[in-house]
Amino acid sequence: MSNKTVTVIDNRTNQKYDFPILEPTMGADVVDISTFYQKTGMFTFDRGFTSTASCRSAITYIDGSKGKLMYRGYDISYLATKKTFLDTAYLLLNGELPSKERLEAYCKELKKRSFIHEGMKKLFDAFPDNAHPMAILSAGVSALSTFYFDHLDMDSPDEALEMANRIIAKIPTIAAFSYRYSQGLPVIYPDLNKGFVENFLYMLRGYPHHYIELKPIEIKALDTILTLHADHEQNASTTAVRVVASTRAHPYACISSGINALWGRAHGGANESVVRQLEMIGRVENVEKYIAKAKDPNDPFRLMGFGHRVYKNFDPRATILKNIQKELSEELNLDSELMAVAKKIEEIALNDEYFVSRKLYPNIDFYSGIILRALKIPKEMFAVIFVIGRTPGWISQWIELRNQDNIKIARPRQLYIGPKDRTPKE
Repeated sequence: MSNKTVTVIDNRTNQKYDFPILEPTMGADVVDISTFYQKTGMFTFDRGFTSTASCRSAITYIDGSKGKLMYRGYDISYLATKKTFLDTAYLLLNGELPSKERLEAYCKELKKRSFIHEGMKKLFDAFPDNAHPMAILSAGVSALSTFYFDHLDMDSPDEALEMANRIIAKIPTIAAFSYRYSQGLPVIYPDLNKGFVENFLYMLRGYPHHYIELKPIEIKALDTILTLHADHEQNASTTAVRVVASTRAHPYACISSGINALWGRAHGGANESVVRQLEMIGRVENVEKYIAKAKDPNDPFRLMGFGHRVYKNFDPRATILKNIQKELSEELNLDSELMAVAKKIEEIALNDEYFVSRKLYPNIDFYSGIILRALKIPKEMFAVIFVIGRTPGWISQWIELRNQDNIKIARPRQLYIGPKDRTPKE
C-alpha cells in the first residue's frame, strides 16, 4: 500500500476526508472507500459497479484500452495458441503452468472423475424433453452438493483442489447428459481413452456402438474457445459466484449461481443471439439493409457481436478466433450462406466509419457463435459450452476468496427513491 491519498471535500460543510490509494501490480490505482460511510455518513453510487473494485485478485488482468487479457501473468494469445485448455485450467487453479508429467497426471485425474453418480439420472428424467440444457445443467450442478456434501467445509488446500478437479471433470458430462435428455437421446458415458475436449464432443454427438470421427481441427477449435472463456476478471457471472461464496455457501451452489447468471442473453447467451441474427438476415444481399438499420438512431435494431463493455480497442480473443474460423473453414470445406453473411458483415464493420469511430469491432461472441455452429453444436448448447470453459475460472475465484482473511458477506447499499414514512400516526 502506498502513502498516497485522495481528498474528498463535502461542499456542504467544507469538511475534508482522506482515503488511501491502493496500487496494483498493473492497471489503474484504486481508492479504498471502505470507510466512506463511516467517515461521511454517505454512500457512493455506481450503477453496474463500473468504477468499483469489489475484491483483490491475482488471477486475471484486463487492459481494455490496449486489448490485453492475461491469466496469471500469461498473455491469452500464448495460452490459446501454444497451450491447451487443461494447461490453462491447471494454471488458473495452481498459479503455474504444469510440466509435461503434471499435465499427464492432471488429465488422468479428470478422466477418473468425469463419471457422475448413477442416482443423478433420476434428476434428468424429471425434466420435460424440451427443457433448456442450461436449466438442467444448473440443477445438476446444484444436485452435486447432495452427493459431495463434505465439500461444504474444507480444512486444507488439497481438499479445495480435489473439489475443483471434481467439478471441472463432471461439468462436461452433466452438460452432455443435459443435452441428450433434452432431445430424448440415449446418454453416452465418458470414454477414458479420449481427451477432455474430444470426450465432450463424443458424448454430445455419439450413439451407442457407433464410431464418431472427430477431426483434429474440430478438437483444436473447441479447445481454443474453452481456453478463451476460462476467466474474464470480475464479470457478471464471476461476481455472482463470489457474492454467493461470501455467504459460505456450498461451492457447487456458487458455481450454479454463476451458470444462472451466464444464461443471460447479454452475457453467455450473446453468441447464440449472434447466430440467430445471422439466420434472420438470411442472405448476403440483405446485409446492407440491416447495416443501415444498425446505423439508424431511430431504429431499435442492434448488430449483435460488435463492441464490448471492457475492450475499447479490440477483443484479443476475437483476433484468435478469427484465425481459427479461417482454419476450420479451409479444412472442413465450409461454405455456408451463414458464413457468407457473417463475412460480409465483418467486412463492412471493419471499414465503415460509423463502426470504426465507435470502436464497434467484432468481439468473441461474433466468431465463437459461427465456429460452434460449424462444429455442429446446437444453438441451445452455446451457453453450456461457455460454462465448461468458465468453470476453472469460477472455481479459482472461489478458492481465492476462501483463502483471503476477513471475508465479508457481499452487501451493497442503495439510493432509496421510494416514498417517505407513510405510517399513520396514532
